[in-house]
Parts: sequence; C-alpha cells; structure tokens
Amino acid sequence: MKKAYVYLIDGFEEIEATTILDVLRRSGVKVESVSLSETKKVRGDHGIIIEADKLLSEANYTDVDMLILPGGDLASHNLLHHDSLHNQLKEAESKGKYIAAICGATMTLGKVGLTKGKKATCYPGIESEITGATILKQDVVVDGKIVTSRGPATSFSFALEIAKLLTEEETVNEVSKGLLIN
Repeated sequence: MKKAYVYLIDGFEEIEATTILDVLRRSGVKVESVSLSETKKVRGDHGIIIEADKLLSEANYTDVDMLILPGGDLASHNLLHHDSLHNQLKEAESKGKYIAAICGATMTLGKVGLTKGKKATCYPGIESEITGATILKQDVVVDGKIVTSRGPATSFSFALEIAKLLTEEETVNEVSKGLLIN
C-alpha cells in the first residue's frame, strides 16, 4: 500500500485538503495529514478547524511515497516561510518521491527549486513565482515526479490524478464512478 502525507498549515484551503484526503483514502492509499503548525489543530482559510493525524516532528519519511501541499491564501504565504518543510521537500525530491501542490502552494515548489525545467500549472496570477517552470493552463500537470494543479475547483481532478499515480487506474475509475465523476 502506497503512503502519502498531506500538509496542513494555518490558512489551508479546506476544499483542497479534504478532497485530497478523502479521494486518496477511498482509493486505498494510506494518507495522513501532517500539521506544520505547533498543534495538531489547524485552522483553514474559511475558519474550519481540522485535527491533523500527526505533527511534522512525528512524521516518518522512510516509507512515504508522496508529499502533498494544499494551497490557500494565508497557507501559501506560510508555506513559503517554513524552512523545515523546504528541507523535507528537497530531501524527498532527491530520493525520487512524488511531490504535489495545488493552488498557491505551487509557489513553494518554485521557491525550493523543484519546478526548474518542469511543466506546471498554478493559481492564475502567480505564474512568475513558479521559478523555472513552463506554465500550462491545464487543471493538472504531471511532469516526472512533480504534480501541480490550479485551485479549489480542480481539487477532484488533482486528487484523482494523484490516486492514479499511487494505485491502479481501475481503482481510480471505481472511485470516480462512486463519486459520480465522469
């Protein structure tokens, strides 16, 4: 069974985070939310509080296959200034793990150098922050081990693409059918 971490930081976009967690769990991926804040309780951009499965200090990276960053206005700013996360992303990239970001969280991938020479997508208006990337106007872009998506409305497409990378297409088709997604 593949394993993924979804990072939560104050101001995260609730739709993005919960859609990713839900779709991956339905797909049989062992997915856990990891708080980048001081406590497991993290407040989303619209005031919804979610209790993460673990703190960053409790996360074990030896067997994780993918690291995922939901966006959100405040979260995207907070992610840009989280050095421990930046180090973890660089280490994951060096070990050939998948890294995914949606919405404004894609700026963090640019900041740490993970988008250089890659095709990517992002929330409209932040294209210049995705350093070194060729920006495409697609809902989801996969380039090697980097997965990016545009924003809240693309959350299902993003989550299903991640599920496809971590499971089998047949599983993703069944999950899509159950969710009434064409």
